[in-house]
Amino acid sequence: MKPLEGLLVLEFAQFMAAPTAGLRLADLGARVIKIERPVKGEAGRQIAIRNIFVDGSSLVFHTINRNKESYAADLKDPEDMERVKKLIAQADVITHNFRPGVMEKIGLDYDSVKAINPRVIYGVVTGYGTKGPWALRPGQDLLIQSLSGLAYLSGTNADGPVPFGLATADMICGAHFVQGILAALIKRAKTNASVLVEVSLLESVLDMQFEVITTYLNDGGKLPQRSSVKGNGHAYLSAPYGIYQTQDNYLTLAMGDLQKIGNAIGCNLSAYPDKEQWFDNRDEIMSLLADKIKTKNTANWLEILETQGIWCSEVLTYKEALQHEGYLAQGIKQEVSLPDGSSLSTPRCPIRINGERLYSPIAAPRPGQQTEVINTQFALI
Repeated sequence: MKPLEGLLVLEFAQFMAAPTAGLRLADLGARVIKIERPVKGEAGRQIAIRNIFVDGSSLVFHTINRNKESYAADLKDPEDMERVKKLIAQADVITHNFRPGVMEKIGLDYDSVKAINPRVIYGVVTGYGTKGPWALRPGQDLLIQSLSGLAYLSGTNADGPVPFGLATADMICGAHFVQGILAALIKRAKTNASVLVEVSLLESVLDMQFEVITTYLNDGGKLPQRSSVKGNGHAYLSAPYGIYQTQDNYLTLAMGDLQKIGNAIGCNLSAYPDKEQWFDNRDEIMSLLADKIKTKNTANWLEILETQGIWCSEVLTYKEALQHEGYLAQGIKQEVSLPDGSSLSTPRCPIRINGERLYSPIAAPRPGQQTEVINTQFALI
């Protein structure tokens, strides 16, 4: 039995952040019902990566909405709204990520929902919170990366802002959302009362940068100083931290004793005996290491460095990583069965419960696929 079995979650949410939280709750055993527009469903069904669509919806929609059900309802229609309210009265959690004011306008704001269900956990995802000059701006991942300072942590000091190649804000916000919901469920178990949970994309990305923002706030307001040498992975960490080109590929060096690393690869770094120099002279040191590392191939360096306990690795592509024994040993790949009889491959939930991996082979639903069943099961009509 999964830990959240018996929990009913209604997801009035679209795109990625809130549905990602719903995915994780479903993986953990909750019954997650998406409340969607009739026929077309939520707008995220049409947001595609590489323009790939599966069973009428985008592939990215399938990756974050598997193992859920879909209930079609026009929230502007009084009869549909009445059925939705009956469903809310029986739910444990409802989530949404509409802009501030939308749920108030249709009568499903927190106070209204709490009046229907005094024990409900009411979860809200916004872009920037509900107050302030940005409250009504679009809460989109790249915009959040740009407004949070995140884009100035990658690349070199010769680059402009460099965004992450992932929906970073959405994903970390979804994780925070799950944490808040689970904490609220524990509080409700103690108080038997409703709890309001609110997260925003902006706050999540700022929190994700807690170590570097804390450094900035306590270091005289000095901005992150990216290296001028390509491959440095952290604006605030000293040499040798970074990725270096080898004779045939790339090599990663993590934190470690610089003198030990220099001796191992035959690079004279005696001019930098003090750890303070390893940051102040980061670019010089990295350039010296880079010149030396180019003289051998990656396998040679791994053999030399790993035998001395130096933290290092090769740099793998998806093709290489997903065929590696280190990946295969995790059992991370799962097959999801689609309504047309085909299947798609996707990663499983990364959490294990009592040693058991959590797999969920049920595909994302078609818009309104479970409406009739839900109407019957919950006596909505």
